[in-house]
Amino acid sequence: MTRWRKSSYSNDYEGSCVELAGLGLGEVGLRDSKAPDAGHVSVSTAELGLLLERVRSET
Repeated sequence: MTRWRKSSYSNDYEGSCVELAGLGLGEVGLRDSKAPDAGHVSVSTAELGLLLERVRSET
């Protein structure tokens, strides 16, 4: 069973948040916490790192 994790900051944004889950072999799943049954996107841990760097640089 995949364990999805949501940021503790998500409650600050009315529950709107992205959830992450380790999928194994260097893959991470991303999904919308308000629509968990809608599926997820898989990215490599390297791609997730690049995404997080970009988000941090934009704020």
